[in-house]
Amino acid sequence: MRVFVTGAAGFIGTATTRELIANGHEVLGLARSDANARALEKLGATVHRGSLEDLDSLRQGARETDGTIHLAFIHDFAKFAENGQIDKRAIEAMGDVLEGTDKPFIVTSGTGLIAPGVVITEDMRRDSSPHVPRVSEQAGLAYAARGVRAMAIRLPQVHGADGKAGLITYLLEGARRKGAAACVGDGSERWAAAHQQDVAQLYRLALEKGVTDGIYHAVGEEGVPMRQIIEVIGRALNVPIVSIRKEEAGDYYGPLAMFAGLDMPASSALTQQRLGWTPTGIGLIADIGQPGYFNA
Repeated sequence: MRVFVTGAAGFIGTATTRELIANGHEVLGLARSDANARALEKLGATVHRGSLEDLDSLRQGARETDGTIHLAFIHDFAKFAENGQIDKRAIEAMGDVLEGTDKPFIVTSGTGLIAPGVVITEDMRRDSSPHVPRVSEQAGLAYAARGVRAMAIRLPQVHGADGKAGLITYLLEGARRKGAAACVGDGSERWAAAHQQDVAQLYRLALEKGVTDGIYHAVGEEGVPMRQIIEVIGRALNVPIVSIRKEEAGDYYGPLAMFAGLDMPASSALTQQRLGWTPTGIGLIADIGQPGYFNA
């Protein structure tokens, strides 16, 4: 299958591109810069120049391939609402040209901010909310009723190569600026996690076997206590660990304050059953706790 991948040179996109090519697929990777283009060429992908705001480039990539995986997102949480709308327009541009083709179209969402405090499952739908500016899941799955094999993969905190670990990377940057690693209260809230390579494999399996209107969870660990995550950050930076109140989260977490103190566990039991996916990667704490992980 020839697959159009946005974000193909990114953290998850690089692993997904490798996974697809290793399993006999061809990748047409979106590249917004010369550096991204060079990275994709080294991976063995074909370069397609464009960006999330170049809608014509997105339409062309989706139209000329057998399936589309949308991984790109502008990760600037200070402009979360604006970037959510850019993402929505990009999804609609690709979805419109896929209408009636029954081609696979996978968009990327998250396991968090659905129903905090309970274990999220694949059968729980995400409602539109003004407090959650990213609407990729709703926008993408709308094409299931328009002749597209539309699916959504929900990501937890993805860790692996390059010293990255989802939102945890931003927490580390904040701790470095503040000179302290902060958790809300006792840090007992849980965040789901998965290894980068396991996530890449799931994107491939969804492309090959996923069903229309399917929601899949790229979850390797149901819930890692925030206190353990903060302790790793504290050791990595050699800074003290402090407890703060929810009202103080804006000062420590900045634009990520909406996630502070939220219990966001998630299950992938149904995904594993439906797609035959078995995550085997190293756990979050063991991975990010390795010496020099965040210096990669």
